[in-house]
Amino acid sequence: MIERRLKEAMAEVGWRPDAQRCKAIEGIGDLTSVALANTFHRGEFKSSDAFIAYLGMDVRVRDSGKQVGRRKLTKKGDPELRRLLYNAAMSARRTKAWAGQYETYLSQGLKTTQALVKLARKLARIAFALMKNQSTYRPKVPVTCCAVP
Repeated sequence: MIERRLKEAMAEVGWRPDAQRCKAIEGIGDLTSVALANTFHRGEFKSSDAFIAYLGMDVRVRDSGKQVGRRKLTKKGDPELRRLLYNAAMSARRTKAWAGQYETYLSQGLKTTQALVKLARKLARIAFALMKNQSTYRPKVPVTCCAVP
């Protein structure tokens, strides 16, 4: 019922192609794709950095002189969309396309939550690029190495 109403509303305003572009990304579902398309059409974003900052997923640096402070998310954007992107990252980490990237983040010393937030930011950047360029999503092909005899 709700999914049908969302699709009708997106078709009515002409944003359905953008929502479908976002939904093609592994881990992103109906609700998250609609929320991303809605947020994208709220303003003119010059870059993916501006889009990430609008979502509140940019990192605040608190350094002073020689002291290196903690890095934290600014959380200035919509908390519901951040939650949806985090959940999308949790789903994406289980797919073949993103499992390697997630493991790379963990091997870099990031904690689980930090790795998921980083993956969520990556998903948001990809969604932004797809909507900005009006292009279709091409899934990553896992690189497999062959042993040379």
